[in-house]
Amino acid sequence: MASELRRKFENHLILNRLAVKTQEAYLNAVADLSKHYNQSPEQLTDEQIQHYLVHLIRHRKLSWSSCNVHFSGLQCFYKRFLNRPQSEFSIPPRPRQKKLPEILSRPEVLKLINAADDVCPRALLMLTYGSGLRVSETVHLKPHHIESDRMLVRVEQAKGRKDRYTLLSQKALEALRIYWKATHPEKWLFYGRTKAQPMHISTAQKIYYRSQKAAGITKGKGIHTLRHCFATHLLEQGVDVYLIKRFLGHLSIQTTLGYLHLLPDRLAEVKSPLDSL
Repeated sequence: MASELRRKFENHLILNRLAVKTQEAYLNAVADLSKHYNQSPEQLTDEQIQHYLVHLIRHRKLSWSSCNVHFSGLQCFYKRFLNRPQSEFSIPPRPRQKKLPEILSRPEVLKLINAADDVCPRALLMLTYGSGLRVSETVHLKPHHIESDRMLVRVEQAKGRKDRYTLLSQKALEALRIYWKATHPEKWLFYGRTKAQPMHISTAQKIYYRSQKAAGITKGKGIHTLRHCFATHLLEQGVDVYLIKRFLGHLSIQTTLGYLHLLPDRLAEVKSPLDSL
């Protein structure tokens, strides 16, 4: 994609207040399409765009969610930026089947944390699990987001561009204090190559996988497993599902209720209210 066209599309995304990560994804989607055909995206037909989307599914074997990011970026570019409202290209609807995430038991989470090889990985894993954070939220925390006087973590401009508060674990706070004394972070709580940059998401993922391997744990796909564990373990403790929804930052209670499917069958443990009279 020509630099001038890219600049104009980028300005369009900024003016429409799309999140930074969404802007990057949409710009990359159009750039990848242009590179695939070695043509300016303005010159491509709907048929070419449709063939490209099929290529993503059939040959690059991208997941539905990854294809949908490309599709949404191309829709934004052609229908809203270039003003081609009659453009016709699509991807198949999301498959209805959804696999439940694998959940680690409490002892397995502890084993994973204890397998962390340094103060930074240990603090990162403890905070992610103890507060139920998305990995993107963890790596974009700043020191002032840790409100130790109230035992809360402030998450700013998370998914859906909303701010929220979630729990701050006492054990995570202790780990963070050890980490702070050892590294003295500045702008970002978990920094990247320099203290002026946040840690990259891929680095946080590598920390999880390294600890997972060291702990000999095979369950769970990626650091997001810890967020699933946070929600499930709170439900097992009997915490109100609406509170958990607030901690996780879900827009819909239906998303939070999905974790109920991960709980063991406890019907036999329930007593009739008559027996409590």
